[in-house]
Amino acid sequence: MSAENAGLPANFENPLKVMLREGKYVIGTTVTVASVETAAQAATLGFDFLWIEMEHSPITLETLRNMILATRGLKAVPIVRVPANELWTAKRVLDEGALGVIFPFCSTPELAWQAVAACKYPPHGRRGSGPALAAFRWPAAEGYHTFADNNVLVIVIVEQEQAVEKIDAIAATPGVDVIFVGTSDLSFSMGLRGDTSHPRVQDALKKILAAGKANKKHVGLPVKNAEQLKKYADQGFQWFQTTTELGLMAKGAHELLEPLGRAAEALQKGLLY
Repeated sequence: MSAENAGLPANFENPLKVMLREGKYVIGTTVTVASVETAAQAATLGFDFLWIEMEHSPITLETLRNMILATRGLKAVPIVRVPANELWTAKRVLDEGALGVIFPFCSTPELAWQAVAACKYPPHGRRGSGPALAAFRWPAAEGYHTFADNNVLVIVIVEQEQAVEKIDAIAATPGVDVIFVGTSDLSFSMGLRGDTSHPRVQDALKKILAAGKANKKHVGLPVKNAEQLKKYADQGFQWFQTTTELGLMAKGAHELLEPLGRAAEALQKGLLY
């Protein structure tokens, strides 16, 4: 099959991998509602990736398939957080066309390797071959199997104190592309219940980042605003998860309603007095 007929350029590479390799940072928004239209809209807004949430949301596999298809031709790359680090959970979302998998609670090097194995075809891993639906989303000239082994991102989440203790071995795992720090769960595992600014959490971030750099792994974390992004980008973090679509809705409503409220109040005062 020619590259032209395949639908993707012969030299196509996951743009997230390209940006990370070039030392750039990537920014994604999180999709938590089971809405194809919301996913399609989010993919047009300028984000580099969609973090499609299946650990903490009611999104089903059927809805996920439609959401991934809705990203065709749009900027944001569809990446999925699965509910558990299991071979079958990764296989299902990859076969639906995700171009990366986010694995929660990868607290040991064994779990990190399990994540890699779930995303790679033999002999590099244990992913089963059934790529018809995935190839429909990513029709590659060289065939989907080779394309996937080269382009699917493996993101492991460090979110327990025991993972920080083993971070050097986790970071050394071949095939891991990104180490993402789940700062909220990490703080809970330390007994800090969401205090992500605590010195113990910040010290853990430094240790994780150092292990990532030593093993040529990209490291990321959630950020709430531009100030946080700049702070962590300056430190060397590259992968940033931002707010959800619900957060964007709330922010937009606040920015709209606050001046409208002031105008209405001034108008009312003018009418009353």
